[in-house]
Amino acid sequence: MLLKGHRESIDRLDAILVYTLAERFKHTQAVGVLKAQHDLPPSDPAREEKQIARLEDLAVQADLDPDFAKKFLNFIIQEVIRHHKEHQN
Repeated sequence: MLLKGHRESIDRLDAILVYTLAERFKHTQAVGVLKAQHDLPPSDPAREEKQIARLEDLAVQADLDPDFAKKFLNFIIQEVIRHHKEHQN
């Protein structure tokens, strides 16, 4: 029963992660459209650097490995940039 309870919690959290990522990508897609409409570059290295530092701080506060958090955000950023480049074509 204890294992089942943990697995049910993990399943709920996985659903939260998926819906949260979907919501995040809806907004980054909108940003990509705006960037394309205003001839802005798909990548913003200064913002990306700030976001990574912010996420690392949040990870430390949440007792999550900051290196893992950084890798995760870098993966998301690369996907967002790929989407933004698609809007520019």
